Amino acid sequence: MRRAQPCAVFQTPHAMKRYQALADTMAAEIRAGRLPVGTRLPSVRHLTTQYGVGQSTVFRAYYLLEEWGLIRARERSGYYVAPGAMLATLATLATQTPAAAPAPLADPAPIDVSSLVFSVLDAVKRPDVAPLGSAFPSPKLFPLQRLAKSLAHATRMLDPWSTVVDMPPGNEALRRQIALRYIGMGIAQPAEELIVTNGAMEALTLSLMAVTKPGDVVAIESPCFYAALQAVEHLGLRAIEIPVDPRDGLDLDVLAEALDKHPVRACWFMTNFQNPTGATLSIEKKRALVALLAKHEVPLIEDDVYGELHFAQDRPPPAKAFDTKGLVMHCASLSKTLAPGYRLGWVAAGRFADDVRRLKLMTTISTSIPIQAGIADFLQHGGFDKHLRKLRGALLTQRDAMEAAIARWLPEDVSFVRPDGGYFLWLKLAGHIDAMQLHREALGHGINVTPGPIFSARHAYGNYVRVNFGHPWSGQIEDAVRVLGELVRGRG
Repeated sequence: MRRAQPCAVFQTPHAMKRYQALADTMAAEIRAGRLPVGTRLPSVRHLTTQYGVGQSTVFRAYYLLEEWGLIRARERSGYYVAPGAMLATLATLATQTPAAAPAPLADPAPIDVSSLVFSVLDAVKRPDVAPLGSAFPSPKLFPLQRLAKSLAHATRMLDPWSTVVDMPPGNEALRRQIALRYIGMGIAQPAEELIVTNGAMEALTLSLMAVTKPGDVVAIESPCFYAALQAVEHLGLRAIEIPVDPRDGLDLDVLAEALDKHPVRACWFMTNFQNPTGATLSIEKKRALVALLAKHEVPLIEDDVYGELHFAQDRPPPAKAFDTKGLVMHCASLSKTLAPGYRLGWVAAGRFADDVRRLKLMTTISTSIPIQAGIADFLQHGGFDKHLRKLRGALLTQRDAMEAAIARWLPEDVSFVRPDGGYFLWLKLAGHIDAMQLHREALGHGINVTPGPIFSARHAYGNYVRVNFGHPWSGQIEDAVRVLGELVRGRG
């Protein structure tokens, strides 16, 4: 792991970070009585316009004021000056700073990330932009012609009654093929507990809906896949962030404390090649995680979309392999391994299978019948495992090429932990780099990187970016890393 500097944002002429300067300005207004107790503070949008700063800066300033005890958040309402705010001292304000990555929330909190996420993801759709910020590997790595052949064959052979028979839980032949892959992982997975969905995202969301209601507390990772944050936000849930170390994965001690202190109704974790850090839990930690949650009778929604993309000889088992109580809801798809755009996923839902099946019927009714039949045909006759071996080899080569380019072009204080699978690198930049500003500046040069704040309920990780190495190496990607290095050095 390469060395990096402590986290910060960017510097003012007086070496004070912009969010600290904004927080100090507002703190002074509160102390002077110009913002009395109970006053609703300006919206994030208003402050970004007034002070000419980014959303991340405003959020960080508000979080800092919240830590100082000067303001409080009210669910779906905004921030207000807190009772007792006048008791805070300027000396205290001058010395307190937030951590690089947030500690778990002292109390469960609602999430508000969608506007920030959408503003970042809009750039991914541009075909002229170097796809370092993409969430997908290149479609050039998939056997799309052979897949189309399976789809055409299966469509010709479709029984008209399949439109009824293949409704949830899904096509029987497909579920048999998926169950066989579980057997290959050493898991005796009953096909009747498998529900076919429109991609893994629907599987994950339906699983969350099956075990929670609005206002419930959910434990999520920090940093966390941004779509998980959006799902929690959409369902009106509150979140506790559990730290993820890029090398060791989820912090089980912090999770145990959260389970003891709060009425956690579900956990949503990635145990293999976590997005964005790339971390994989050891077998011992997976076993301990399942045992801990079983003790508290808390369901685990396991997002395992990258599990097949391992660089070692053997696939790392999911936490589902250690589940004896039906509490682990294992979700996966073929979008990252075979069929991007086909939107086919599934959940091995355990004791919650009937609930998820009913929710599927109540929401999207059924996953495309021809797609289910076509994928079933490919899994049986198309050489899926041969394709996976080729795909893993390509991703491994591309990972090494990306690491070499980072060593050539980015400053030495940029650090990351080498992942053993997947297709992401989680880069920690020098402390004064603002990832949101870097993202915007890079777009101006035709380069897309994913800024760290969209992976946090509290918009933390302000000096982190996620880089995708899932595309075949090319001159465009090499030039993109070179220009990115110039932009980073230019801010230092």
